[in-house]
Amino acid sequence: MRKGKFITVEGGEGAGKSSNLTYIQSRLEEAGIEVLFTREPGGTDLGEDIRELLLGHKHTGMADDTELLMMFASRAEHLNRKIIPALEAGIWVLCDRFTDATYAYQGGGRNISFDRIAMLENWVQGKLRPDMTLLLDLPVETGLERARNRSEPDRFESEKIDFFDRVRAAYLKIAGNDPERVKVINASKPLDEVQAQIQSTLESTMLKD
Repeated sequence: MRKGKFITVEGGEGAGKSSNLTYIQSRLEEAGIEVLFTREPGGTDLGEDIRELLLGHKHTGMADDTELLMMFASRAEHLNRKIIPALEAGIWVLCDRFTDATYAYQGGGRNISFDRIAMLENWVQGKLRPDMTLLLDLPVETGLERARNRSEPDRFESEKIDFFDRVRAAYLKIAGNDPERVKVINASKPLDEVQAQIQSTLESTMLKD
């Protein structure tokens, strides 16, 4: 039986996930909660190897279905090796991206059917879903400008702007369909204002007891 809580953080390029994930972890730990921080794709030795294949430029042009299946292969390993054992032990899991990212990037970005993704989601995850998802949302152009100033673009970051428009639209569709779980954070604001939004959301949902 699951005892810990499962929180995921989503967002497009340049949304500020890294800074805000650190902030969220510190707020949870200050509340006396044991937290496991992890990421997707990745999180395990095998998952990190898959991440390198997915984000690197060696296999630019891989088939969309190959990309989708690799995402779920990494996720299956991640769930069984790391996420589920932690939750069962009463540890809260904080994950940088999860299946919503697959719907956004492979579904929205690559135009893969959401029904096809849902079949894989149900097969790999069963009934396991995040307890809460924070979606860091901002205009695509703003995010891409931030990302360009941060580092050299990976395979996904090298896509054209219409790809990221579809990613953002998919994320917002997910949030609109599941507002109880997915909380939209305006990530275009200064960092202190973004974190104030996050703190308010945590206090009103996950930390209200």
